[in-house]
Amino acid sequence: MSNPIKYFNTNAATRLNADDPSKNAGLTLAYRTFGSPKNPAVLIPSCFSGRVASTLSFLYEAPNAVLKDYFVIVCGLLGGSDSSSPSNGSTSVRGSNFPDVSYETNIRLQRALCDALGITQLEGYIGYSMGGQQAYYMAVLYPSFVKHVVILASSARTSWQNKSCLGGAMTALLNSSDWQDGLYDRPAHKGTRSFARAYATWALSANWFRQERWNDLGHSTLEEYLVKNWDEGMGAWDAHDLLCMLVCWLAGDITLLNPESSFSSALASIEAKVLLMPCRSDLFFPPEDNEEELKHLRHGEIKVIESVWGHMAAGEWAQKEDQRFIESSVQQFLSP
Repeated sequence: MSNPIKYFNTNAATRLNADDPSKNAGLTLAYRTFGSPKNPAVLIPSCFSGRVASTLSFLYEAPNAVLKDYFVIVCGLLGGSDSSSPSNGSTSVRGSNFPDVSYETNIRLQRALCDALGITQLEGYIGYSMGGQQAYYMAVLYPSFVKHVVILASSARTSWQNKSCLGGAMTALLNSSDWQDGLYDRPAHKGTRSFARAYATWALSANWFRQERWNDLGHSTLEEYLVKNWDEGMGAWDAHDLLCMLVCWLAGDITLLNPESSFSSALASIEAKVLLMPCRSDLFFPPEDNEEELKHLRHGEIKVIESVWGHMAAGEWAQKEDQRFIESSVQQFLSP
């Protein structure tokens, strides 16, 4: 890997300014960088089950990528297996002993990393799904720190429908025979595969299934697609890592950062220019969520991804045509 994963630890940084900073001591953020530190900086966090090695890589790794003239920092979500997670922690914080982590914890750690890298302002913050929710948190927590925010298939708070979707997948995991109340001593893959199967249906659209689009990926049957892309993908993850990320996602809500603020006032506090890019057929984050947010943003615009690929249309798993639309939109948005 030409851009190896590096690790940033809070023990070597300023303590995070949270309600109980001691809980954050020792948390490690995995990250990669691309381009010259002299260039304007863009931060990209990973999403649910995303990895530092591949997160939105089409935006910065190709020779003529949209972000080739920027200093790009790609960060791993806490609980996402690269950064501090239940699966890689020391014995005292492994598995069910891993502390709860929130979006705020992630963002304060990312800000500390930026400080350590000498970044005084981010030209852009680009996030997909859980990464998009992190983008909103960054813009609210540090209004003058980020100039442009791109929200890909995400929202400022997790909707009730979204919570219901996630709750069904979580129930499949927690009720599996090998979960064992979180005390499993071998991979709980019955549970994680059940979780992945439940998640897979919500991640795509009804038209995707109707059009049998698994053929586009070289699979002759739906079952073959589900086995290769989900059972052997998300279904192979550590169960506690999935649960850690899921709990963070479920609690996503920018109004939690200031109990005295309303949803509309929290959005209005954002100084950055915001580009909202939902997918028309996304069942997790439908365009209607962003359309409501747009009413309260100072500097916001929306571009809808017209695709049958649902939630999958906006991330690193996006098809080429959807990637091209995202690339051109981001390039135009970041241009002076």
